[in-house]
This record gives sequence, C-alpha cells and structure tokens, in this order.
Amino acid sequence: MSFSIGALARRTGCKAGTIRYYESIDLLPPPPRSEGGHRQYDPEDAKRLNFIRRTRELGFAIEDVRTVLAYVDGGDVDCDDIRAMTLDQIAEVRRKISDLKKLEKALVSLADDCVTRDGPACPIIESLNG
Repeated sequence: MSFSIGALARRTGCKAGTIRYYESIDLLPPPPRSEGGHRQYDPEDAKRLNFIRRTRELGFAIEDVRTVLAYVDGGDVDCDDIRAMTLDQIAEVRRKISDLKKLEKALVSLADDCVTRDGPACPIIESLNG
C-alpha cells in the first residue's frame, strides 16, 4: 500500500513542505516515485514521520532527532544516552519557563503602571522608549 505526500501529510498532521524538508536533511529516506514522478510513501514512512513530529513537539532539536533515529535505525538503542538527552531537554524547558515567568512579571509591572498613571502619557510607551 502506498500513498501520496498529501495523504501522508493528512495521516501525520505534517505539512507537505515539512515532509520534503525532512527528506532533504535525511531524516526521512527518499521514497520511491511513480512513473509520473510522484512520491509514494508506505505505512513505515508514516510511522517514522509521526516519531519525528512527536520528538519535535517535545522540543528536541533536529540533531537530537537525528541521534535518536540513528539508534532506532541501528537497532542498538542506548537508553542511558536517550535518557540523558531527555534530561537535558527537561533542563532547557525549565530554563524557558523561568524566562517566561520573568517576562510575565515585567509585562504585569508595565500593565500595572498604566492603572496608576498620573499624567496623559502612557507609562508603557515611556518604559519601552527607555
């Protein structure tokens, strides 16, 4: 059973352009083509693309995805290495959360300044002007 890039996109929730990009950077193998030159994907391609999409949704970088796929493709999965990558990703997520909390605090402070303004000038604009 084979299907087109459009069908693969619908099955996986990935855009056709993303699928072509993953092929161009060798995360997805180039599929066979029909006599008319159209890509022909199979269920294994959909499975691999779902794996890539889910890994990217969790915030892993392309190189991390490539590393994990190398383990999968080689059949010699090193759980300790993958766990270490996952722990690194957790640390990165926590750093981003911390940065977002600081950003939220700064924005709340700016918005609160508007409530207590005394003059005709906008405190947020004044603050952004530095």
